[in-house]
Amino acid sequence: MRMDSSTEPVPRTRVTARLRALRFDAGSLALNLVATLGRRSSTPIERLGTLDRLREWCDGVGLRLHDEAVTQELLTELWTLREAAYDVVAAVVDGRPPPDVSVALLNDRARPAPPQPLLIATGTGVGVDGADRPLSGRELQSVVVRDLIAVLGDPERCGALRVCDASLCTMVYLDHTPGGRRRWCSMRLCGNSAKAAKHRERRAAAAPAGS
Repeated sequence: MRMDSSTEPVPRTRVTARLRALRFDAGSLALNLVATLGRRSSTPIERLGTLDRLREWCDGVGLRLHDEAVTQELLTELWTLREAAYDVVAAVVDGRPPPDVSVALLNDRARPAPPQPLLIATGTGVGVDGADRPLSGRELQSVVVRDLIAVLGDPERCGALRVCDASLCTMVYLDHTPGGRRRWCSMRLCGNSAKAAKHRERRAAAAPAGS
């Protein structure tokens, strides 16, 4: 947690392998990309910082890139797309207009047509051609942005957008639990940590003074 006074030191967070792990549980492709930057409210943790991590992320979300598309240029473009997507979903959650520049960037990245699978006749029936074709960098970005547009254009899914209650996390996710009462991005991660912190607080409050 950041201190209000500039004279107070800001505690350093130990960045563990768990904190650097990619997240694939945000509820949509686009939100999984947004989640590749962790702990936005404190000291951000970059989870998509290398080309190897880009390949790992694509594998995790079930997308394939052309080998020649895996470049630092694409990684940089994905960072800018990620921040624009976060700007827009955060604005939606807060009930305020999103920044025009972020909306414009997302619309621009959505324009290249993603690959369209086609039916083909075979000797034994019908097959699908092109369903597993590797993507170019721009096609990948288009698929991500179109997923975000699908989320925001669906009243039910848009209304399910939540921000993790953990002050150091604030990951955006889709909550499809009955009644929409899910508080944390993950019970196993932030939920258990929050409960453990509450337990420590109760024990400290109950301890005799000076003990």
